[in-house]
Amino acid sequence: MEEDKYAKELEVAVRVVHVACALCGRVQERLLATTNDHVLAKDDDSPVTVADFSVQATISWLLSEIFGVQNVSIIAEEDIQTISKDESASLLEAVVNTVNESLAFASKYGFQSPETTLGTSEVLEAIARCNSTGGSRGRYWVLDPVDGTLGFVRGDQYAVALALIEDGKVVLGVLGCPNYPVKTEWLSYHYQHHQTTPESSLTTPDTGGKGCVLYARKGSGEAWLQSLIDGDNMLEWPNCARLIRVSSIEDPALATLCEPVERANSNHSFTAGLAHSVGLRKQPLRVHSMVKYAAIARGDAEIFMKFAKCGYKEKIWDHAAGVVIVEEAGGVVTDAGGRPLDFSKGMYLEGLDRGIIACSGVTLHEKLIDAVYASWDSSNL
Repeated sequence: MEEDKYAKELEVAVRVVHVACALCGRVQERLLATTNDHVLAKDDDSPVTVADFSVQATISWLLSEIFGVQNVSIIAEEDIQTISKDESASLLEAVVNTVNESLAFASKYGFQSPETTLGTSEVLEAIARCNSTGGSRGRYWVLDPVDGTLGFVRGDQYAVALALIEDGKVVLGVLGCPNYPVKTEWLSYHYQHHQTTPESSLTTPDTGGKGCVLYARKGSGEAWLQSLIDGDNMLEWPNCARLIRVSSIEDPALATLCEPVERANSNHSFTAGLAHSVGLRKQPLRVHSMVKYAAIARGDAEIFMKFAKCGYKEKIWDHAAGVVIVEEAGGVVTDAGGRPLDFSKGMYLEGLDRGIIACSGVTLHEKLIDAVYASWDSSNL
């Protein structure tokens, strides 16, 4: 049956993302408690941490164990160049230790731990196996081990994103948001307070579960949310998951806009102009990572717009999981010309028309697309 086609893949994907979220939580706690826990700058000056490499190695190893190495192809953000340099020896040692620590807890999530601890070569091999280049044929996983590393190192929002693509189409997506509590009042609370409390607890006063995992299968018309598991609890499938739906708000004056925190690869001024032209009145919520997609899918916000600066190319791992979850929750995601995002061209979203617009519904989406055309034309007169 069609609904069973990706049942095993979806369950395994959700379970490995839970493993990754627990790993990240442990690393982030250590990171905030010390002044130096192996944060490096990559060639593009973006930060990379123990968590980025450890999650990639752990998920790669688990997927290969479950489905067989020969059946698993993964396209992921990190390569082994950074971590293989002599000056990265202490980072590599920390990654190996972190991977083994996480796999020791594998039974909590329904997996078998390795019979012996993994050595350095095995961890490097697991990272290096994520060498798919994507494309329009075949099946491959798309992984962003820590989306929003800058948010991660600041004790802020980040996500673990895993999607499965078959013949160029995203067929399932899982988004782990370890600092995004199940209680929805988090967004406004955190936005008001995080400027003055950089290392504060990221939960609301009434926490209601520290983090969550969202997931969806393409064509199901359903998106689901589960809370992360606490303490010694075992992950049960489907772990009291609940259906989520996008917001029903259609009036721009009542809508909430999410946008990237960093100005480096996003044109905030153009976004602000668009927001004003369609009648958005609320302050934008600037949130690290694909948590923006989670906010729309859960009904905590209505709009996410991103217009990259000239020369920046959007990577598929920054969007694949979030897009399918928003769409199955009832939302709409296209480029700024109104066309579906194309994940079949390799590592990048090639042919993207100006930017990306995700909305809770068709009415807001159409208004924004119209505004893009009007604003873009006038801005280029």
